[in-house]
Amino acid sequence: MSSAFKISVTKMDFGVSEELTSKVYDTVIIGGGPAGMSAAIYAARYGLSTIIITEEIGGQVAKSGWVENYLGYTRIMGPDLVNKFEEHVKYYNVPIIIDSVENVERDGDLFKVYTLNGDEYTARTVIIAVGEKKRKLNVPGEDTYNGRGVSYCAPCDAPLFKGKVVAVVGGGDSAASAALLLTEYATKVYIIHRRNQLRAQKYYQDLLLKNPKIEIIWNTVVKELQGDKLLRKAILQRVDTKEVFELPLDGLFVEIGAEPPVELFKRIGLALSQDGYIKVNHLMETSIPGIYAAGDCVDLTPRDFRQIVVAAGQGALAAYSAYNYIIRKYGFNRR
Repeated sequence: MSSAFKISVTKMDFGVSEELTSKVYDTVIIGGGPAGMSAAIYAARYGLSTIIITEEIGGQVAKSGWVENYLGYTRIMGPDLVNKFEEHVKYYNVPIIIDSVENVERDGDLFKVYTLNGDEYTARTVIIAVGEKKRKLNVPGEDTYNGRGVSYCAPCDAPLFKGKVVAVVGGGDSAASAALLLTEYATKVYIIHRRNQLRAQKYYQDLLLKNPKIEIIWNTVVKELQGDKLLRKAILQRVDTKEVFELPLDGLFVEIGAEPPVELFKRIGLALSQDGYIKVNHLMETSIPGIYAAGDCVDLTPRDFRQIVVAAGQGALAAYSAYNYIIRKYGFNRR
């Protein structure tokens, strides 16, 4: 199997040097997924002093299974692809800070970026590429068995369920990808879906239906999770008949979509779509001059087409716009 489960992480989440916090950056990139890393590479190539602040390296890609539609890789595990991205960013000597951004405020012509660890970074431009966070089921027992049978990352935890019976909740591409990966370890994989058809691409659906280890439970939702020290069963309910029944399980993988960090966006003062995504134009410009956004957190990205290649492209475009903003405002002799 792949070495994907050992993600190389450049951590600077403690003891951040004064050198990193005292300088004025041309751009601070918030988020370390495909959009953020692509933005970093392009910003560095434009000669912009750049830093990435992110809660985790890779974003949702680091939790993905097999990636089969990213240019140049016929088939690669999500975490392995993230390692490639990180190596590329390191080549340009862009620091990666593992921290959570709490707010961004304008300070004259500059921006102040404040983090959970209490650090403060100063930038001429900001690129927001925070993506989304996975939704939870919000049912009794979910938090109790989180890490003890309940997982939100199939590539991370699939090897732990070798010879076990597991289920995936969801009906989109991420759920299909997780289920297919789990068949390489588990003896039985259920897909629990609240509708009578999947939202996943036809390519994935064909693979699911051909796999003898996979069984789809249609029109059904999870009501509760039960067990002892570990997860032992899920209490399910049919959407149409309201019938309640038990499903014995060793593991449950939650893949029911994601949502953006709306409260952060509101604190910054960004214009948002009705469902909480950052409004941007074709140049990835937000409602605040000097702040750009890219990837799954923007309203320009179709909700049913969250693709790595789209996020990477938007990240590159955001860096291009940040570069042009800086040149117009400061010229080449800004240091």
